Amino acid sequence: MDRAFALIKPAFATWRRLLGDRKGATAIEYGLIAALIVIATMASISGVADVTIDMWNNVSDRVVHAR
Repeated sequence: MDRAFALIKPAFATWRRLLGDRKGATAIEYGLIAALIVIATMASISGVADVTIDMWNNVSDRVVHAR
């Protein structure tokens, strides 16, 4: 049991140090902002992709029917 505690004790110390570190909170905030930017970008690209696919399908249909 002492050996297991000896292995877990450094992890708890690291966890306690990270909880008290304010720089970690700032890094998490920047990470969340970056994630929101990526999600917004993906959503807008998805919308543009749908419009573009519809446009090319329309072009393809007109070419097929023009023969």
